[in-house]
Amino acid sequence: MGSPSRRQDRRDRARQAPPPPAPDLPATHPAALLVALVAAACVLVSVSYQLSDPDAWQNLVFGKAIWTLREIPHRQVFAWPNFGEPLVNPSWGFTALIWPIWSAGDVAGLFVWRWVTTLVAFALLWLTARRLGARGFTVWLVIVACALVYRQRSQIRPETLASVWLALTIWILETRRQGGPDRSAWLVPLACAWASSHLSYYLGFLVLGIHMVGAALSRRSPGAGGARRLAWIGLAMAAAVFVNPYGWHSVARPFQFLLFWRHEIMWTGISELKPLDWSLNLANGLPVILAGWPLLVLWRWRHSGIDLVELSMCVVFTVLGLSSSRFIASYALAAAPYFGRDLDELVRAWRAPAVRLPVWLRAALASLACVAIGWNEWTRHEGPIGIAFNRRRTADAACEFMSAHGVRGRGFNHFYVGGTMLWHFWPDRGRLPFMTGSPEDSPREIRDLYQRAVATAEGWRALDDRFRFDYALLSRYHAWGYTLLDLLDVDPGWARVFVDDVAALYVRRTGPLAAVADSFGYRLLMGGRTRTAEVLRRAAADSTLRAVLAAELERQARETSMNFYGRQMMRALGPRSGLGGP
Repeated sequence: MGSPSRRQDRRDRARQAPPPPAPDLPATHPAALLVALVAAACVLVSVSYQLSDPDAWQNLVFGKAIWTLREIPHRQVFAWPNFGEPLVNPSWGFTALIWPIWSAGDVAGLFVWRWVTTLVAFALLWLTARRLGARGFTVWLVIVACALVYRQRSQIRPETLASVWLALTIWILETRRQGGPDRSAWLVPLACAWASSHLSYYLGFLVLGIHMVGAALSRRSPGAGGARRLAWIGLAMAAAVFVNPYGWHSVARPFQFLLFWRHEIMWTGISELKPLDWSLNLANGLPVILAGWPLLVLWRWRHSGIDLVELSMCVVFTVLGLSSSRFIASYALAAAPYFGRDLDELVRAWRAPAVRLPVWLRAALASLACVAIGWNEWTRHEGPIGIAFNRRRTADAACEFMSAHGVRGRGFNHFYVGGTMLWHFWPDRGRLPFMTGSPEDSPREIRDLYQRAVATAEGWRALDDRFRFDYALLSRYHAWGYTLLDLLDVDPGWARVFVDDVAALYVRRTGPLAAVADSFGYRLLMGGRTRTAEVLRRAAADSTLRAVLAAELERQARETSMNFYGRQMMRALGPRSGLGGP
């Protein structure tokens, strides 16, 4: 059996022996194509859940404005208080692209956009992983896992296009770093396109800076001019981002957020700007990636030497991803090629039995693993799979009521229903929102007044005294606890004329909408939720009130299908109401 020292020598030699060669199949091998097709299908399924972001309608309307006005709007034509004042939209390029896609294909066209941008982004990241040295099937599992994290940000937003720009930037710079063709000059027009697509254009500079420092500190030949060439490319990119319709105003937008706006109360309540919401990121595997990537970086450091570029990318994008839900897609994209390369090397270094299985069996196991990775997330209740726009957060029925009954004038609205109003009414100036889904397009004074109005009764009265609103369209989606809806419910000067699960519409009892208030004002059905139990108790004790409430709930059911809470109230009234519940 040999002495303990000899056995130890054998173990040391085995540990120092190079890992077996990777199962280096060409990408065109049928087994490799099978895994690639299954992984691509899994990525597509991940971004095929129903759309639900109401901001999509505002993006579409801005694109519509570009194509119908035949110019890029430089003046505010989407909100009435600051109508005609200067406007800046860093995402104008995305909106100009998405409008003709919608016009040609409706909701299906929007899904085609989702599929194409997602596939292009992750195909570039797979090519990057291959350039870094990944050759096995393992990298496809990482691509599928990262796409699960990315999926929550795959609504019809400009960051879907920005994700392609980020993936392309990483591919260009890693191809160069690994000794491939130097396409770094492409980064200059790419920066110009990115700055006209989304305010995240600065991420391109961030990735370039990481590679520039890596080239300066690299011991091997940097090639193609090294860090100095990248510095010149960076200067050219800095000039290119100013080539946009809004000039420096658009370039400055992300820095305004960072230095000034993020401290305003207005933005502290926006969910995507808050720290990472773990309730949305447990089933999708994000904790595994967050923990696994740095561990793989350390493992590779020990076994193959430090990769300064990967280490910097891991640190920077992990900090960004944890800081805000807005950056979680960027984190997933940045992690994919490096995590895939490192995991592939780890599997080979461990001499995993799977690498010695027949190629078709390995391909089948990898394909099944891709499906297994996504299955739990795909089958969750949130975001059901389907080619449709889930409009349960879209105030369509309220806007249709406004159209049918002539509700117009000086209106107030929660900013997150502003996009829906634009979709239904633009360019009708008499029904433009008070504030759109982009609060930054309103002056600081308006934002401050808005925030005080939705937070306090005094703030609302001050705002109403200044503008003398004719109507108010308020969201009920977040109407838990005491809100502006509850304040208007008990204000004798206002009438509730439309209520469903999504929104409540109030009109002033005096003035141009007095007839609407008289004809359609609810007596018992409330916009806020805090008095629902009280209303039901009163109706239970008084048959006359019970009949009134029953009639109002019947009317609500006729006017909107978004009346889950109304149906609950029907059930609470019971058979005495004459309705018997649904």
